[in-house]
Amino acid sequence: MDGGWRARAGSPFTTQKAPASGSRGMAVTNHPLGSAAAAEMLAAGGNAVDAAIAAFFALSVVEPMMTGPLGGGLTHLRLADGRHIIVDGLSAAPLAGSGTMYTPASEDPARRMETLGRANTVGPLAVASPGALRAWCDILARYGTLPLADVMEPAIRHAARGFAVTTYLADCIADAAGDLARDPEMARVFLPGGTPLKAGARLVQGDTAETLRTIAQEGPDAFYRGALGQAACDWFARNGGILTREDLASTAPVEREPVRGTYRGHEVVGPPAPSAGGMHMVQMLNFLEGFDLRALGFGTAPTLHRIAEALKLAFADRAMVTADPAFVRIPVERLVSRPYAEERRAGFDPGHARDWAPGVAPLDESADTTHVTTADAAGNVVAMTQTINGLFGARVRIPGLGLIPNNYMCNFDPRPGLAQSVAPGKRITTSMAPTIVLRDGRPVFALGLPGGLKIFGSAMQAVLNMIDHGMSPQEAVEAPRIWTQGLALEAEGGVAPTVREELAAMGHEVATVPTVGGGMNLIAFGEAGMMTGAACWRADGTPIGVAGGLARPGVRFVLEQARR
Repeated sequence: MDGGWRARAGSPFTTQKAPASGSRGMAVTNHPLGSAAAAEMLAAGGNAVDAAIAAFFALSVVEPMMTGPLGGGLTHLRLADGRHIIVDGLSAAPLAGSGTMYTPASEDPARRMETLGRANTVGPLAVASPGALRAWCDILARYGTLPLADVMEPAIRHAARGFAVTTYLADCIADAAGDLARDPEMARVFLPGGTPLKAGARLVQGDTAETLRTIAQEGPDAFYRGALGQAACDWFARNGGILTREDLASTAPVEREPVRGTYRGHEVVGPPAPSAGGMHMVQMLNFLEGFDLRALGFGTAPTLHRIAEALKLAFADRAMVTADPAFVRIPVERLVSRPYAEERRAGFDPGHARDWAPGVAPLDESADTTHVTTADAAGNVVAMTQTINGLFGARVRIPGLGLIPNNYMCNFDPRPGLAQSVAPGKRITTSMAPTIVLRDGRPVFALGLPGGLKIFGSAMQAVLNMIDHGMSPQEAVEAPRIWTQGLALEAEGGVAPTVREELAAMGHEVATVPTVGGGMNLIAFGEAGMMTGAACWRADGTPIGVAGGLARPGVRFVLEQARR
């Protein structure tokens, strides 16, 4: 973090937000009230796990377009004792699901995942068995310190009393208004009087508050085995869905061993399959370690060319092998090995873009996700990415429950007989990449972000920013990004025009886009226990640090006259 990267930069930039620091704890989420809920737990004596789970319950209320109990996701825990645990709470296909349950709408590769009537995207038939609520509560019970009711209290408060709609949420409502208007409950809440809520409006969700109160009192079985779940399944059945009580009762998170790699003396730890995040991040870093990116400079054409080629080769492999490991054998060891990276690097052309694609169409995936990073003074670190998949999930709201279910089924290939075809109980794949980077066994930084297919490529670029370019945490998360999966090379506007021209001359089809991926949240760990939290301009990200602490034992204030 010496700032020297600017002298070598091809695309210099300035940050738009400021970081936060703290010694007792740190929380970074993509909404101020999510971060406040997490900080409240830390201030109450809870740990990083309590903080992360409180944040996600709160985000379910204040970011209802991104996440919720009826979604799914991945949690990366770095416990104070040094253990790394990945909790897979991803959603799974209903037990009645099959490879022929949808009719493909087109054979056009760009529309490969579309189905007739958008049945896999909008409405009850798009809903996979939700893993989020069970995973959140299990993680809290096993690794947290506070009661579920305490952790859920901020979420219940915001749902019952309401909160001010942000511009970000208002824009999302406006973008999805056509679909939201077709569902009476969505329209009632988000389009009162037929008009999308505007920024500054107060959003009260009383039915959501009551459902959360029930869960806080009775635990997750109130939904998975109780009356809440029965009400949801009854509504699904009446409206063409196939999710049943049996699906809910069989839902359980899976603890997995992380994927580990090294990069320039650092250990990089991320999630395994069915996530592509950890495996392909290590694969790309192995490829890029063969180049002196620091000398080449941040945001220069030579550096971005190498990153683009790394992205393309990773997506070429992802299209073929990433799936639920319970259904498909994945050659993880080969993909993350150094010899494989050397083999792939031998085909690199420093002056020209090349086609690394295997000829298999890439899978689609929603970008509407959210991420939380928390840490405490004891050494616990949480990087947690969760989603209801699409913007507002299945774009329906279950009457009486105030919950928005996911539309995870659109991540399956609607054709039978393929690695990504629907099968009963099969978990969806994801690009989520909650990542923790260590040096000499100690955490250096932890990060994650939303962004669908663009998640692990964006996370990888932040790793390069921190390690190769020596950026500050704030600079690392806000730096302009690129992305490609073998087609157009998308570059944020912060990439210099001259650099885009140089990339085009190399054969890249360059397209300038407003954003690549979503709001990144990062915590860096410094000397003497200090933590720095950073959130970028791409979302409502807010870091909140906790410092100070309780009085020393035996210390109290006494008025002088009281002693006389």
